[in-house]
Amino acid sequence: MLAEIVISAFLVIGGIFGLVGSYGLLKLRDCMQRLHAPTKASTVGVGSVLIASMLYFLLVKGQVSFHEVMITLFLFLTAPITAHFMAQVHVRLREREDDLPETDRDFGWSIYEDPPVYGDGD
Repeated sequence: MLAEIVISAFLVIGGIFGLVGSYGLLKLRDCMQRLHAPTKASTVGVGSVLIASMLYFLLVKGQVSFHEVMITLFLFLTAPITAHFMAQVHVRLREREDDLPETDRDFGWSIYEDPPVYGDGD
């Protein structure tokens, strides 16, 4: 009974995050805000559904399932990287380098110029 309650709680948490993420995707007005909502929904929402699946196989079926662990690792590695690349494309298409504030560093914004590579013979 306790295992079913815990599994159900993770499924409800995943459903709530999916609902909030899809609502944010529809209602937020800026592209960068809309990018944030489904990214969080996918990592936390799908992550909690995968945790529920792992708990189901462990507590109810009595076997360990590594498929969900692999899916979770893949999701947690790829979702933030994909969101970062999409945000960089958005900034490059909408902002000019001259409009951005100074960085107070030896190099400027990373999306416009690469930092110097040390150890290449300089």
